[in-house]
Formats: sequence, C-alpha cells, structure tokens
Amino acid sequence: MPIYDYKAYGPGGKSVRGVVDAENVKAARAKLKKQGISVYEIGEKSGGGTKSSGGGPSVPQQPGLFAGKLGVKDVAMMTRQLASLIKANIQLVEALGAMVEQSEHPLIKITLSQVRQDVNEGLSLSKAMAKHPRVFDTIFVNMVEAGEASGTLSLILLRLADLKEAQMRLRTKIVSGMTYPALMLFVATVLMIAIFTFVLPQLKTVFESMNKKMPPMTVMLMSTSDIVVTYWYLILGGIVFGLFSFVRWKNSKAGRPSWDAIKLKIPIFGPLIRMIGVQRFTSTMATLLGSGVPILNAMTISRNLVGNTLLANAIGNARENITEGQSIAGPLSKSGQFPPLVIHMISIGEKTGELPAMLTNVSENYEEQVSSRIDGLTSLLEPMMIVGMGGMVGFIVLSVFMPLLDLSNIN
Repeated sequence: MPIYDYKAYGPGGKSVRGVVDAENVKAARAKLKKQGISVYEIGEKSGGGTKSSGGGPSVPQQPGLFAGKLGVKDVAMMTRQLASLIKANIQLVEALGAMVEQSEHPLIKITLSQVRQDVNEGLSLSKAMAKHPRVFDTIFVNMVEAGEASGTLSLILLRLADLKEAQMRLRTKIVSGMTYPALMLFVATVLMIAIFTFVLPQLKTVFESMNKKMPPMTVMLMSTSDIVVTYWYLILGGIVFGLFSFVRWKNSKAGRPSWDAIKLKIPIFGPLIRMIGVQRFTSTMATLLGSGVPILNAMTISRNLVGNTLLANAIGNARENITEGQSIAGPLSKSGQFPPLVIHMISIGEKTGELPAMLTNVSENYEEQVSSRIDGLTSLLEPMMIVGMGGMVGFIVLSVFMPLLDLSNIN
C-alpha cells in the first residue's frame, strides 16, 4: 500500500504535515477527512521524493528524511509487537498491515508499508527488510532469515527485541554516567576562560597602580591571562587544528589500530572499554547462534560490532581458524585481548555443545560489571573534579589576595 506525504489544516485551522497510507490519493484524502484534516497538498513518497498531487509544487525529499530519526527503543518496541502478532498465528502480511496502522512513528510506518508490499509480491521478509538498512541492520536481517528458515520467526523476533533493549540499557547507562562529569568539566572550562579573559585583566590594572612588586604566583597568573587575551585566536586555532588532526589520524587506516590500542591501555577507562567490547561480542554471538545463524556469519557480524580494532582482529583470526576446523577459544586466548574467564567459558561451551548458553552467561555477567564499573567511575570522577576545580580556584584566589595582603601590611 502506498505511503503519502501531506500538508493540511487541522481541526483548529493550524497547518500540519505528516504521512498516511492508503490505496490511492483519493482514499488518502478520504481517510484524512474523517479525522477532520483538510488536505491542500498530498503526494506519494518514492525513492526520488514526493510526487505532488494537490496543485502545489513537488517536494523533493530523500526517503526517510521527513520521517525523522529512529532510535533503538523504537526498533525494539516494533520488533516485540511484530513478534506478538506472528505468535498469535496472524498471517505475516496482515501482521505487517496492523503494524503500519498502529505505528505512530512516520519512518516505521513508511518502512513497514514498503516491506509489506514486497512480502505481498513474494519476497521473503528478510530480503524485504534488507532494503532498509537504516531501520534493519545486518544482525536484524540475518536473524530474521534464520527464523524464516527454522520456522521460529516469532521467537527470533523476541530475541532480537531483547538484544536491542540490552544494547539500549548499556548505552543509556554509559551516557547517564558520563553526563554529569562532562557537564562539570564544561562549566569549569567556561569559568576559567571568563576569569582569565575578563576578571584578571581588570585586577592587573589595579595591581600595576600600586607600584609594588607582585609575588611570583601573581606574576605567573597575570602572564597567563595576558597570553589568553592577546593570543586567544591562536590558542583557539591551535585547539581546532589539533582536534581536526587527531580525528583525521584516529579515523585513518594506520591511526585507528594505534588509537584503539592506546584506549585499552588508559588507566581506569581502558578496562571498561575492553569490558564493553567483550559484552557486545558475547551478547551478539549468543543471540545469533541461539537463533540459528551460522557461526561464521555470526562471528563476522560480531566482529564489526565490538568497536575496537584489536578485539575485532582477534575475532577475525578465530573465524579463520574455524574454517580450518579449529576452535574459537584457542586464537582468542593467543591474542591476549580477551580475559581468561571469557576464554574458559567459551572453551567449555564448545566442548559441551552449549556455546550460546555460555556466551549468554558471560554477556549478563559483563553487563553487570560494566554497570557497576560505570557507577564506581562516576562516584570517583565527581570528587576528583570538585577537588581539581577547588584547587584551581584556590590558586587564583591566593594569587590575587597575596598582593592585597602585602599592601595592607605596609599600611
């Protein structure tokens, strides 16, 4: 069923715009009219834009641009709802149609409508979803394909929803844990810039009018202020150039492995980064293998999701060993990038034939450790930053008041 963009006047006369699915333009207008919406421009969404059908000019638009951004939470909710419909023995096309009707997110509505149309024309669900990588990533498509092959599509979709929700929990934990320290650092930086740019130059004028030699601390502070005020554009340019050069080097073919190796060696943060990478690998592998995805495909997908070149290379080497009839645990152990406990659990899983279950245990354990480590890191960073800010402010106050105290003693 086609999807149409529309511009219209709502019940209160306010201009609104959105998307609606219908058999044709006439049906779309009738559907909106029942909702009290008066359409003045409507057009079918297509790969090149929106074909206008209301007397107005055509609206050039890329697919999904008008639909907004899709988050992990939206995908997880959509997946769980679709799994429930399929589990209730509702035909796939009908289930997709129901999802289109009830979905409030424009991008989901548009995508599922196109998927339903492709499925209705004989395409498999996985291949129809593969046409929309912005919504359905490689993991999603491979798991759906495995679910179709094994006849357990509803179960696979539920596992997918669990995986997406676990990824969302981890991401939310990291973001919430780092937000407050980042905010404190930003406030401290702005405060220091304001003091060195506006406050200290005024005090310097006062001190120079005393005709008295200033203490070394005060001289150093005032000299720093002079440099900031006089050469601020060079400092700013240097910072921008340095950041640009660093990002370019970090994203280069030679720089990325080096930066990833450095990240893993950073005190406090390095072990946390490694734990997050291991958790991503084990959770993804457990979900894919448990869903019937071939192990080689599962390792290829997992390798691309760990977020670290060293860990990814270790997984890639293990994948090559599997093609030669060897185990996963051996090359992972030789790489030195995975903790012994993880290697031991994987080795037991391979020997007992319960690798997905073992990987799930490791994933859950590491998810708890990451959460605990982030809580501990946050509680450690806050007092450290407070002490650091207090030390900087104390140094500035002491440097400012020492000349004033000397002047008071003379008088």
